[in-house]
Amino acid sequence: MKKIVPVDLAAEYKEIKSGIQTRLARVLKSGRFILDREVMSLESSFARLIGTQFAVAVASGSDALLLSLMALGIGKGDEVITTPLSFIATPAAIVRVGARPVFVDIDPRTFQIDPAKIEGAITQKTKAILPVHLYGSPADMTVIGKLAQKHGLTVIEDCAQSTGAKWKGRMTGSFGQLGAFSFYPTKTLGAFGDGGMITTDQAKLNTLLRSLRNQGTGNTPYHHEKIGLNSRLDELQAAILNVKIKRLSHWNSKRRAVAKQYNHLLEQSGVNGSIEVPARYCKTDHVFHQYPILTDRRDALLRYLRKHHVPANVYYPTPLHLQPCLKHLGYHEGDLPEVEKVCERILHLPIHPYLSVSQQQFIVGLVKKFF
Repeated sequence: MKKIVPVDLAAEYKEIKSGIQTRLARVLKSGRFILDREVMSLESSFARLIGTQFAVAVASGSDALLLSLMALGIGKGDEVITTPLSFIATPAAIVRVGARPVFVDIDPRTFQIDPAKIEGAITQKTKAILPVHLYGSPADMTVIGKLAQKHGLTVIEDCAQSTGAKWKGRMTGSFGQLGAFSFYPTKTLGAFGDGGMITTDQAKLNTLLRSLRNQGTGNTPYHHEKIGLNSRLDELQAAILNVKIKRLSHWNSKRRAVAKQYNHLLEQSGVNGSIEVPARYCKTDHVFHQYPILTDRRDALLRYLRKHHVPANVYYPTPLHLQPCLKHLGYHEGDLPEVEKVCERILHLPIHPYLSVSQQQFIVGLVKKFF
């Protein structure tokens, strides 16, 4: 059996090698590597994919979050409501602009921010809600949108793990004032390095973001209207993404098929009393960036799988409100009990479009043998 890998980027490249080489050669021949036609083409294609008027390419998913907050004028003294279950980049962007992340506990059935608990966290200092579409599954944008409208708040969607996922027929990244995406190589749409995108329907935000990503440059060269960043997606990465975006729907369909097969194999294995597979993984329209299970024996199972060369992982073992770098926020153990329990029990099985049925059978067979 072929070696099991967490993400099979080699197989992906083999599938698109010809298109990649052709596109890269064209960029190299042109001698134009920054903000040229590959970036413009990608921005146009990505906006059409998400269903927004505009898309602004930037250097990373982290910058996409940071620039979104900057464009909305969020800063010192402001509060931004978000989830405690995400990558550190989410609250880090909030802290970098001088604002305060306010964490709202998750719904353990979905791993998303609990929409029923958001309103209780809104204060006069609250400026935005920043939901994260974690593991490729959408947060409840219906409730979040209504709460934002009711309280006059903006919404920034963290779509780093959800490119191609939908909530009630609409793509993630099309609900808020801004949507922030990551093109890190392991994402559902990944570059050959770092990259990101911001989506919006607002022309003023589109113009401002294009200035901010390029050191605050206005229409006049070397005339800087604002303090910005050097956060430009280069032409080589854009060329790669222009090839890969055409395969995104196909790859996401294969991810869903792999997840469905996991559901079936785990159900048939007889380990239902020892692990939990959240019900949403059978029902909602998402893209399975990750495939999580819950078990009280998480650490032992993780060691067992890795011993047998299965690259299982944990995203994330420590909730954000308990991270050392966010200690200044004043949160303590027990403040957000649902996410704390999940972080102690969650385990992620390998998932990617090229994972074979025999590999999945082997993985689930090990899970069954362990229990």
